[in-house]
Amino acid sequence: MIINIHIERLILDGLSIPYHHQERFQAAVETELGNLFTNNVPESLMHCSALSEISAGDIQLTDESDPVGLGQEIGRAVYGGFSQ
Repeated sequence: MIINIHIERLILDGLSIPYHHQERFQAAVETELGNLFTNNVPESLMHCSALSEISAGDIQLTDESDPVGLGQEIGRAVYGGFSQ
């Protein structure tokens, strides 16, 4: 099974990622989503061709200064949005 995910816009209310951290943050989100989808495809994606939006809900930030950890946390939240 091949899954293509295109995230046009990721809205992070109340959080800004400094420009010099954005590339590492983006890579961490992509890596985390790739790992999660490799291990388990949510049932909600098995019967749909496209989603216009998902809500990842609220998250608890542990360290806003760590772009990799933050990206992983956001990736898990986005992945969780597919199961709602």
